[in-house]
Amino acid sequence: MTELKVVANATCTFCGCVCDDIELTVEGDHITKAKNACVLGKAWFLNHHVEPGPSARIRGKEVSLEEAMDEAARILTDAKFPIVYGLSDTTCEAQRVAVAIADWVGACIDTTTSVCHGPSGMAFQGVGEVTCSLGEVKNRADLVIFWGCNPAESHPRHWTRYSTMPKGLFVPRGRKDRTVVLVDVRKTKSAPAADIFLQIRPRMDFEVLWVLRALVKGLKLDPADLADTGVSLQQLEDLAGKMKSCKFGVLFFGMGLSMTRGKHLNVEAALALTRDLNDFTRFYAAPMRGHGNVTGADNVVSWQTGYPFGVHLGKGFPRFNPGEFTTTDTLARKEADAAMIIASDPMGNFSQAARDHLGTIPYIALDPKETATTAAATVAFTTATYGINVPGTVYRMDDVPIPLRAAFDSPHPSDELVLRGIEKRVRALQRASAAAR
Repeated sequence: MTELKVVANATCTFCGCVCDDIELTVEGDHITKAKNACVLGKAWFLNHHVEPGPSARIRGKEVSLEEAMDEAARILTDAKFPIVYGLSDTTCEAQRVAVAIADWVGACIDTTTSVCHGPSGMAFQGVGEVTCSLGEVKNRADLVIFWGCNPAESHPRHWTRYSTMPKGLFVPRGRKDRTVVLVDVRKTKSAPAADIFLQIRPRMDFEVLWVLRALVKGLKLDPADLADTGVSLQQLEDLAGKMKSCKFGVLFFGMGLSMTRGKHLNVEAALALTRDLNDFTRFYAAPMRGHGNVTGADNVVSWQTGYPFGVHLGKGFPRFNPGEFTTTDTLARKEADAAMIIASDPMGNFSQAARDHLGTIPYIALDPKETATTAAATVAFTTATYGINVPGTVYRMDDVPIPLRAAFDSPHPSDELVLRGIEKRVRALQRASAAAR
């Protein structure tokens, strides 16, 4: 008879909301119910299955874990310019070991942030970040602005659990006590739920944000100067007035801001606007992060190296330079001669030049599922899924650490176990090489 159990307070690691109030019904090695989960969370849990086949392969052939770890360590220690990439869909514990391996072998370590909210990280360094937790938003925010994102489809529970719908300590009527603004280049499924929708022209985010900065500071503008933005001066004056008069405002921004023309300059403008508004009221800004633990990856790499992504450790100390040390660039320029890809699929989403070069170098891939990256890997590990088969720690998009509870065991090892085995072997090879000299 199949064992039936209920797992309370499980954590969904599909997106950056990292909802930790999910109740799972588990029958054997299959999840049959996911109470409280959104449509994306239900798909994450209910479609989960343990990947059949071996836990380790070398050039497509099944081998033991020990053999695969030996080969992975050899590839990394023999390389002159190794890279470590991914990390956004695994635990903080595994991420920490990956950083250690990169340090031992002098690799570039990079996360998926470099191809999504990397410009936001650069803007935080340049301008600073006035931020808060989602709990504060729930209890205090009376003005919520979403810029360049579509939470109705990308983060369904963000609205219902954290930002617009829930009743809070200082907004006891929930949605009725809040004004919701959406700024985007097109009408999305989020638009009908907003009180105000501003449709700006594509690639004009920077200009609109600077106009808002000017209006917040009380400067007079000519309506003709806004002709190319797609919105009128009156609309922006009204928004600026609402921003200055609210009690607690927050601006959530997505990749529609960070990955369009201007990139980090767009985010710098949004952060500077937030800073300016604090002369009049309490106002905050935060990115809408995608992967379940991409925020954790940035935090772990930052506390280990001082920088969040695109860090080169080959000189014995960390160097940060997006565009030079980020993975898609080092591959496209054919600089990397070995790689370790963790919980990511660059073969499925990088540029053609980067994919072509990755296919010519030896690399290691760790992933719970079979992907284009694992299929072409020199050494491939099938690992257990974090949050479903593996406990640990992840960071919510507001930098709050959340614990994971495993629903059932997997026959495959965790990322952390595999990485610790590789690190141990890397150190042994380095000691042997030093002794031989």
